[in-house]
Amino acid sequence: MLRGMRKASSNWLGKTIMAVVMGVLIISFGVWGIADIFKGFGQSTVAKVGSTEISLNEFRQTYTDRLQQISRQFGRPLTPDQARAFGLDRQVLQQTIAEAALDEEARRLGLGQSDEQIRQVIMNDPNFKGVGGSFDPNRFQAVIRNFGYTEQRYVSEQRKVSLRRQITGTIGAGLEPPKTMIDVLTRFQNEQRAIEFVRLDAAQAGTIDAPSPEALAAYFEDHKVQFRAPEYRKISFVVVSPEEIGKWSEVSDEDAKKVFDQRKDRLGTPEKRQIHQIVFPNVAEAQAARERLAGGMSFEDLGKERGLSSADVDLGLVTKSSLDPAVGDAAFALPAGEISQPIQGRLGTSIVKVDKIEPGSEANYASLVGDIKREIATERARVKVNDLRDKMEDERGGGASVIDAAQKLGLTAVTIDAVDRSGRAPNGQPVTSIPQGLDVVSQAFNTDVGVDNDAISFKGGYVWYDVLAITPSRDRNLDEVRDQVEARWRQDQIAAKLKTKATEMVQKLEQGGKLADEAAAINAKVETASGFKRDDSPAGVPANVVAAAFRTAKDGVGQTAVSGGSEVIVFRVTDIVEPAADATSDAVKKLKDSLDRALTDEQVASYVNKLETDIGTTINQAAFAQVTGANQ
Repeated sequence: MLRGMRKASSNWLGKTIMAVVMGVLIISFGVWGIADIFKGFGQSTVAKVGSTEISLNEFRQTYTDRLQQISRQFGRPLTPDQARAFGLDRQVLQQTIAEAALDEEARRLGLGQSDEQIRQVIMNDPNFKGVGGSFDPNRFQAVIRNFGYTEQRYVSEQRKVSLRRQITGTIGAGLEPPKTMIDVLTRFQNEQRAIEFVRLDAAQAGTIDAPSPEALAAYFEDHKVQFRAPEYRKISFVVVSPEEIGKWSEVSDEDAKKVFDQRKDRLGTPEKRQIHQIVFPNVAEAQAARERLAGGMSFEDLGKERGLSSADVDLGLVTKSSLDPAVGDAAFALPAGEISQPIQGRLGTSIVKVDKIEPGSEANYASLVGDIKREIATERARVKVNDLRDKMEDERGGGASVIDAAQKLGLTAVTIDAVDRSGRAPNGQPVTSIPQGLDVVSQAFNTDVGVDNDAISFKGGYVWYDVLAITPSRDRNLDEVRDQVEARWRQDQIAAKLKTKATEMVQKLEQGGKLADEAAAINAKVETASGFKRDDSPAGVPANVVAAAFRTAKDGVGQTAVSGGSEVIVFRVTDIVEPAADATSDAVKKLKDSLDRALTDEQVASYVNKLETDIGTTINQAAFAQVTGANQ
C-alpha cells in the first residue's frame, strides 16, 4: 500500500489527489479526535457477545487457521474471494460467536474443569495414541503443530470445549427421533426399483439436412450470446520459488552421494513384520501367559480373556522403528511363527508373536540420484528465495514492470498474449504455460492494467504478475464461428426430433403398447436395471433417469433427456420393492444415530441463538471485512 501511495504521488495529478486525501484525514482528526482511532469497539473488536469481546487478532487467527485447514483439504491455497464465495467467512464468524455465547453461559453457571480432568481428556484422545495404544507425547506435539496450535493454546482451547460440551450435552440429552420418522426415512432410503428402458440417440433422429444460409443466419441471431467472445487478458508473471530456482542449480555427484549415505537406511524399504502383542503389568503374569501360548492357546483367545479385541492384539504389518525399542529388537530377531520371551518395555512387559515377514530392500543410488539432486537444489534455493523477493519488491517499488524487474534480476518472465477467465486461450485450449496450482488468472481478472499487484504466495515462494492489456468481450460475426453454429444447430435439431419421437413412444405405451414392440420399430434394444435405490448409480443408467424412476408409479412410463438432449431415454417402472424396517439392523441403527445428531444439533442451535439474543450480540462489519478481505 505504501509503495502504491509513493507511486501515486510521483506526478502532479497524484500529488493533488494525495493532498486532498490527507486533508480529509486531518479534518476527520479534528472532528472526531485522534484517540477514537485507537480505542473503542470499531477498531480492535470484530464482535461483542455479552461481556466477551472477540478481538480482531483473535478472529484473524481463527479465520486463518480455518482457511489453512480447507486449503490442505483442497490441495491448493484458498483465496479470500473463494472463501467468501463458499460462505466460509460467515460460517467462521457464526461459529466464533456461538462459542463465545456458550463461554459466557458457562461463566454464568459457574462451570469449571480441573487441570487433571483436561489432562485425562487429552491423554484419552485416540488421535494422540501411539502404536501401543497409549498416549504418545511426540504424536501429540506433531498433530497439534500440524493444525497450528501451541501446547498452551491447545490446552486452553480444550478447557473451553469441555465446558461447552457440559452445556450442549445437557441440552441434547434424552432426545430421540420418533419411530414413525425412522420408519418413513428407512423406506425412503431403502426402497428399490426396477425399470426397462430404451435409448434414443442420433441414429433414431434420422437424417438431418444441412441448414440453408438463411436458417443458419437466423439461428445465429437468436443464439448470438452463446457464441460471444469472452474477455481476454494479456498477462505476464514471474515465479520465484525453491522448486523453480532449484531447476537452475547444479548439484555435484559428491554432494548427492553424501546425502544418500546419510539417508540410506531411510531411503530403502524397511523390513515389515505382522506382529501380535499383549502387554502385562509384570513379568510373572507375562511368563505364565507365555506358557499357555506355548501349550497351544491362541493370542486371540488370550486377548479375549483380558478384555482385548483382535484389533488390540494384532498390530498388523509394522516396521521396527514404529515399536517400543525393546519390543522392536526382540520381535525383529524372532523367526516367523515364534513367540518371544517376556520383554520389558516402556509400557510394561510384553509378549509378541511374529506371523509374517516381509523382507526389506536397500536403496539404490542410481535410481534415486535424480530425486536427491532435485531435493538438494530446492533446499539450497530456499535461501535465495527471500533475497530475490526483497530485490523484486525493490524493483517493483521503483516502478519497474514484472518483465523489466525479472530481466534485471536474471529471472524468466512468462507472457501470455490472451487468456480468458477459465484459463483458456482463444483457440479454446487450456494455457499450458501456467504452473499447476497457480491461481494467477483469477487474480489477473480482479485487477487492471497498470496496477501494482501484491505478490501471490506459491509453493514456498512468490509470484509477481502484471496485466498488460485487456480485450473486452464482444459479439462474434457468423463467419468467425460458422462451424460451431452449424454444429450447435444440428444438436438442437437432433434433440427436437428425439423429444418428439420419445413423446410419441410414451403416448403409445400409456395406451397399452409394449416397450419391446416400440423398440423394435425404431431398431433399438430394450435394456433393464433392477434393485437400485435412490442414491445408487446402476451401470449404464444416468442419475437423472434414476431420479425420474423414483418419481414414477409402478407400471408408469416416462422420458428423460440426457447428454444435453443428444440422447433421450424412455423407461417403464416394472417393480417397486418397499423394505421392511428392521430396528435391529445396522442400517437402521446408523440412521437413528444420524437423526439423533441432527435433532441434537437443531436443539443446541436454537439454544445458542436464544443465548445470543438474550445476552446481546453486536458485529463490527468493518473489522469483519478487514479480516476476510471483503473491503479490498
